[in-house]
This record gives sequence, C-alpha cells and structure tokens, in this order.
Amino acid sequence: MAGRRRGRGSNVHQQQAPQNRRGGPRRTLREPAAFAKPTGFESEIPHEKLTIAQARRGTPAHRPVRVYADGIFDLFHSGHARALMQAKNVFPNTHLIVGVCSDELTHKYKGYTVMTEDERYDALRHCRYVDEVVRDAPWTLTPEFLKKHKIDFVAHDDIPYTSAGSEDVYKHIKEAGMFVATQRTEGISTSDLITRIVRDYDIYVRRNLQRGYTARELNVGFINENKYRLQNQVDKMKETVRTVEEKSKHFVYRVEEKSQDFIHKWEEKSRELICNFLQLFGPDGAWHAIQERSGRMLQALSPYSSPRGSPSSSPTRRRSVSPESMSSSASTSPPSSPASPPSHKKGARSSLKAASSYSKHAQ
Repeated sequence: MAGRRRGRGSNVHQQQAPQNRRGGPRRTLREPAAFAKPTGFESEIPHEKLTIAQARRGTPAHRPVRVYADGIFDLFHSGHARALMQAKNVFPNTHLIVGVCSDELTHKYKGYTVMTEDERYDALRHCRYVDEVVRDAPWTLTPEFLKKHKIDFVAHDDIPYTSAGSEDVYKHIKEAGMFVATQRTEGISTSDLITRIVRDYDIYVRRNLQRGYTARELNVGFINENKYRLQNQVDKMKETVRTVEEKSKHFVYRVEEKSQDFIHKWEEKSRELICNFLQLFGPDGAWHAIQERSGRMLQALSPYSSPRGSPSSSPTRRRSVSPESMSSSASTSPPSSPASPPSHKKGARSSLKAASSYSKHAQ
C-alpha cells in the first residue's frame, strides 16, 4: 500500500511501510491477510508457552507472539479497527489472528446481520493490522481451538461478555492468564449504525428510490412508494426555491456592492473636478494669473495717452509771454487776410489790447 505524500514539488518522500524484524515489508500492507488453514498453525519450531512479561520484553523474529481477537465485525467500522490496532500493538512482535463467527452462529446467539459472513471475512482481510483470518470461529474458545492455532493470548475489551448461558465467555481465558484487555471506542458501534438507519428509515428509502432502486427491492408497498415519490418531488421544489432565493440574495448583494462602489467613485471624481475647477478659476487660480500677465504684456506693448487734466497740460506750467515777444510775433505775423472770418480779427485785437495794458502796468 502506497504511503502518504509529504510536502510539495519534486522532492516527495513517501512514508515507508512498517517492516518486521526480518527487514522485509509486511505482507498485509501489500496484499490481503491470509486465511488460517483448516488444520491450524504448523511450524517446525517448537511453540513454547509465553508469559505476558516475556511477551512484553520482546521475542525473536521467528517467534512472534500469536494474539487472537474474535468478533462478528458486522458493518466494519472504526471502532473495530481501533480494537484490532490495540491488539496488534500490545506486544513488540505480534502476529494478530482474527476469528470471525459465521452467520449461523451469529443469528443463533446474537441476531441477524447486515453483512453476510463472506463479506465480513473479506472486510477483515483488508484491515492493515490483521495477519490471519479464521473463518467460522467458535463462539466460546476451547482449549483444543487454542492449541490448534498456537494462540498465546486473547485480546478483547475487559467488559464481561454475557452470552450462550455464560456470564462471561472469556472468564476461563482470564483465569489462565492469557487475556489482554483493549479499550472500546465510545460513540460508534454496529448497533448505533443500525439505530440511525431505523430511525431515519423514510429518508433512506426515499434516497434509494431516487437512486434507481425499485419498490420491490426496498420492500415498499404501492401507497408508501407514491408517498415517498411525492415527498421527493416536494423536496426538489423546495430545493429549487431555496436555490433561487440564494441566487437572488447573491444578485441583490452584488448590485448593492456595485452601487456603493459606483457612488464612492462618483464622489471621488466630483471632489477631484471641484478641486481642479477651483485651482483653475479661483481667486488664486491659474486663470487669474494668466489674465494679469496678459494685461501687463498689453500695457507694455501699447501704452495709452495721458488723460486730460494731467500736470503736463496744466495752465500754470505754460510759459509767460513777454510784451516784446508778443509785439515781435505781432509784427512778424502776416496780416490777416480780408477773406478771414471776423472771429480771427477779434482775437488779434484782444491780444493787442492785452499787450498794451501789460506795458502800461510795467511802466
């Protein structure tokens, strides 16, 4: 049986199969366990009696401790496997022999089984802890059976097993010092599994009808068959409705998530647009700076004229006119043309009057 892989990649180490003292891999890890011979165990080496102390110290490789465990093992489960694991590891060098009772004995002393005896034999053969399987094992162990199979010790849980008119079928084994106790696994047993099936009978009948089993195979009547099929249809409709509800919830959640994401992005974009607008057109923005620079450039390239009333055009800045200059300008100026309008003559006369009055005052 291949080991479990550990790690990843190409450097994969496989767990090595447990080896016996002879160095070879255990046979039961590569193929099913062997059936015991009808004649019992045969060996050329004398089979000496062992004590528990000797068995715990360890035995030679050619002389393993032969431990026997028996049972019904119907619906083979983890509780069975754990008990066999404990029996296998009770001594350092153990050869585990498992006895399985037949259908006839089991139905007589315990009750009807789910699995047939052949199915139960085969289940035990494929358990990794089992080295040998005894078919049609006896209900009560006799000295002849123990001697036939060279059994050193018997492994079972320590709870007294009342059956076949005996308070404890292992009482004589315990008194002979050949009994080694194992621990039961709580919460799992064949009876518990059958109880689950009986309790949920309708569920399992409907399950098998869905999987193609006929009502005759399930021993179900016509009325119950139609009832179960109707219940299956109702369950399918419920499952469909549940699926639609889940999908709609998922769709609504996706839409809500998308809308929230859209609103969040829209808020971010709107903030970004507002900030860009303020940076461009605000009082300290780039557009205001561009307008100021363009105005300065236009003023530098085309300066405008001085406005009226500036100091350069003020009357106080005009030069004072002397009488000599006035007279010289009057003598040098050509006489006015007779064709000139009367307004020019009046102006010349007023200027002459002003000059004569100025000269009088000056004298």
